[in-house]
Amino acid sequence: MATEQITGPLLKDMILSGGQALEKNKGIVDELNVFPVPDGDTGTNMSLTMQSAIREVKALKGESVEEIADAAANGSLMGARGNSGVILSQLLRGFAKGVKGKETLTTADLAEALKMGSDTAYKAVMKPVEGTILTVARESAEYAVKLAKKEKDIEDFLEKVIYQAENTLQRTPDMLDVLKEAGVVDSGGKGLIYIYLGILGALRGETPSSEDFDIINRTVEHVHEMNVSGELEFGYCTEFIIHGEGNEPEDFREEIKDEGDSLLVVGNEKLIKVHIHTNNPGKVMEKAMELGSLSDIKIDNMRMQLDSRKLSKKEDKEKDYGFITVSMGDGIEKIFKDFNVDYVIKGGQTMNPSTEDFMKAIDEVNAKNIFILPNNSNIIMAANQARELAKKNVLVVPTKTVPQGIAAMIGFNPGNSPEENLTEMTEMMEELSTGQVTYAVRDTVVNHKKIKKGNILGLGDGKIQSVGKNVEKVALELLENLVNEDHEIITLFYGDEIEEKAANKLKEKIEKRFDECEVEMYYGGQPLYYYLLSVE
Repeated sequence: MATEQITGPLLKDMILSGGQALEKNKGIVDELNVFPVPDGDTGTNMSLTMQSAIREVKALKGESVEEIADAAANGSLMGARGNSGVILSQLLRGFAKGVKGKETLTTADLAEALKMGSDTAYKAVMKPVEGTILTVARESAEYAVKLAKKEKDIEDFLEKVIYQAENTLQRTPDMLDVLKEAGVVDSGGKGLIYIYLGILGALRGETPSSEDFDIINRTVEHVHEMNVSGELEFGYCTEFIIHGEGNEPEDFREEIKDEGDSLLVVGNEKLIKVHIHTNNPGKVMEKAMELGSLSDIKIDNMRMQLDSRKLSKKEDKEKDYGFITVSMGDGIEKIFKDFNVDYVIKGGQTMNPSTEDFMKAIDEVNAKNIFILPNNSNIIMAANQARELAKKNVLVVPTKTVPQGIAAMIGFNPGNSPEENLTEMTEMMEELSTGQVTYAVRDTVVNHKKIKKGNILGLGDGKIQSVGKNVEKVALELLENLVNEDHEIITLFYGDEIEEKAANKLKEKIEKRFDECEVEMYYGGQPLYYYLLSVE
């Protein structure tokens, strides 16, 4: 029997089913990322964004089309993580605008809403790139507008729109050379198609089970009912969800029980929700990753929150300037605090903060003008989205790496205006060449370099500059590609897997090879990345 109208309750099922389809297939989407580094993956970021939309929809009392679309848009807006998540939130935001005032939706209404979603997403991106999720959304929406003139059955309509989206996705390697070289299609576009397929499934009566979301939404509020008036033995409130097969929550609880307190591990063999107060979130998550992939990662620095509360009691006066930065690693966090950064959001690689995370940080900082340093190219869009939502004067310095963030702080002058500081800080960060040494999480080909899983990678200025099997050799080769005769200073931050002795040994070799440069070495403590470095 043909379906020619979508009601509010059906739209709700479609959104839930779309999110569930993406969640189940996010690993496939993650595998399509061109760079094989352990970074914030597209599928994970899109799924976390969609889960935020779903939570808002499930909490909604109303059942009208407009209310449900608005709830999904608002939830995704606050939960948006990474560039792909921000774009997805804009697609949902535009869709909500398109269905405003509609009691039910026809194919024509759907087509109009999809087109408005695409238009909204394009406007949100400063320099739209074709061959991405934007192209998949636009071409499928344009096709939907033409198709709706003759196709009234919504199921047939969606089948054909998805076919067009898939057709566009298969052509993305022809639009972007990096996709063609790596032999993959665009990951964000693939994620969008999984959402569409889930939506179609709900329309066919394949209503999603709420089992998965029940675990995701289980509260752990009782573990937060603690007295924070004294000193804290464990400083980081750490939460995440493990996705795998054949796991036992009790076994994992036993494995990490000595890593902290306020421990809660619940779930089933497929999904495990973890909460723990610990001094080593990275170690806990490394153990968790042996069981499967992680999502809904959230780490709060409770000591900093406690200090902030104590400070707010002593001093309520609003400052002229405040600073928010994103980083991982206790050494790097200390460096930023030495530069008088007010709020450090734990995140970066594998843990891209959401728009809501930035909004909470903005609320915590008592200043007239607040600078945000994202320190990761995949976080800048979420920071800018928070800037637009904030009532305070927020300025985003487009830092893509931690060394750029530190350089930007050096460029700050309290005597300058906010706009002058934004210019100075941006110019300071742009004077640096930066690099990272990490490892490959999958086989691929990038920049004509064949990369095997487990290879050590040297990334410089956004490109893979060196590949090898030895961390020290890759770091030296990376510097060979970055340092020129005009450079005077080389700075390195070593991660939590590098011993100080090994770091100093590398420092000596760098000083010998680049004898005209001053070499500085600091403990960063960052996970996943053996070294972060800069040359200036």
